[in-house]
Amino acid sequence: MSFSSGTPKFRIAICGAGIGGLVLAVTIGKFAGHDIHIDLYEAYDAIATAGAGISVSPRTSELMKELGMYEEVSRASTKFPSSSRGPKFRISNIPQGGFEWFQQEFEHTPMNIHRQNFADILKQYLPSSCRLHFNKRLTRYDKQLSGSLILHFADDSTATTDVLIGADGIRSSVRKTLFNTLDRDIVDPSKIGRYIDPVWTGTLVYRTVIPMEKILQVDPNNIALKDFILFCGKRKHVISYPVSEGTLFNVAAFVAAEQKPDTHFEGRWVSDVSNEEVQELYQDFEPAVRNMLKCSENPSRWALHVLNELPLFTYGRVALIGDACHAMEPHFGAGAGQAMEDAFVLGRLLAHPLTTLDSVPAALKVYQDVRLPLVQSLARESERTGRLYHLDSLSTDQGNEREELEIQRGKILSQWKWEGEGSAVSQWLEAERKLQDIAGLKNGADDASLLKL
Repeated sequence: MSFSSGTPKFRIAICGAGIGGLVLAVTIGKFAGHDIHIDLYEAYDAIATAGAGISVSPRTSELMKELGMYEEVSRASTKFPSSSRGPKFRISNIPQGGFEWFQQEFEHTPMNIHRQNFADILKQYLPSSCRLHFNKRLTRYDKQLSGSLILHFADDSTATTDVLIGADGIRSSVRKTLFNTLDRDIVDPSKIGRYIDPVWTGTLVYRTVIPMEKILQVDPNNIALKDFILFCGKRKHVISYPVSEGTLFNVAAFVAAEQKPDTHFEGRWVSDVSNEEVQELYQDFEPAVRNMLKCSENPSRWALHVLNELPLFTYGRVALIGDACHAMEPHFGAGAGQAMEDAFVLGRLLAHPLTTLDSVPAALKVYQDVRLPLVQSLARESERTGRLYHLDSLSTDQGNEREELEIQRGKILSQWKWEGEGSAVSQWLEAERKLQDIAGLKNGADDASLLKL
């Protein structure tokens, strides 16, 4: 890809070409043009995504519209029937047959898209100011006296940049270097390990993608075929919904393991498992779930890890986005969406005319101030929502079941109020106001150098 002949304001390196990293590059390119050179580093030899489905919520849809790609994403998404107002919840740990508990009603029904399909769309929107580098796994970075950063990769190569964004996931090397090199008066040295190392939640997730035609052959009247359904039971639940325009079926089956949360998980975080292992765990669930899991193809088991709350997302000219700074449990289906919101707000700030190389640290601090409280709150509430899906608070007294289920329903619905409160666009406008306040523009000043820290 060729660059313009003009001199850019600065260079940005994005480590990680996942959903967050791609959206960040697209956002910077759309709003900064060729004023910023972008190097996008990917650890693997292609842009590939882990997991299957992404829920495109109204919040995410707004962001897609701002980037000019909503129509294309919409065409590639699976839409539920107009009668489907939202996900359906069932009590399913009844072998003879479960029952519908309630249906969650959204004002605008989310769409679902296969992660790889979405990544392929994003690749098409990468600006010509962006260079993609494959097989570049960052190991660490060093700060130069000039303020620039030297990036060190696993293949012993190096590169230089002005600004570094870690979009490199839950095991982020950018996060590790950031906290290992922070001044000890900024962060308690005894807590650095808590900020660097992910922690196991005590939950295992079994993931599989099933061809729709296979389920139709086994159980043509399966209640899960057209809707987004959560099958709930004690200490486990299953989420299923169609993707790839209804040709595939995404299934995520959660089970609380015997080990306590925050303990070390022994073995590989992700491993292939047999269909029999998945089926055995849900033998006490209703036939619709058992029949669906019989159709599993190449299931994998994921040890669900998250991050402890970080005291900061940025320092100097380095910042973190997505799972690199707030990996959370997936019970809101918000991980990818929040990574995109991070990327949109941060990208707009970096592309803003007020942001110069000298003022980058101030712009990154604005990003942190706007995004950190929301995403950390969502992470806490997502964990709580998972416990609600697992019916943890229900007693075994059948006489109280109806009353307890009604209370549980109210708690679950209240957990989702955040979806209708604000958006990435409103957060960007808040961030822009903060940027302008720092620059003193509201007091009549016009010197962008006031942004310097």
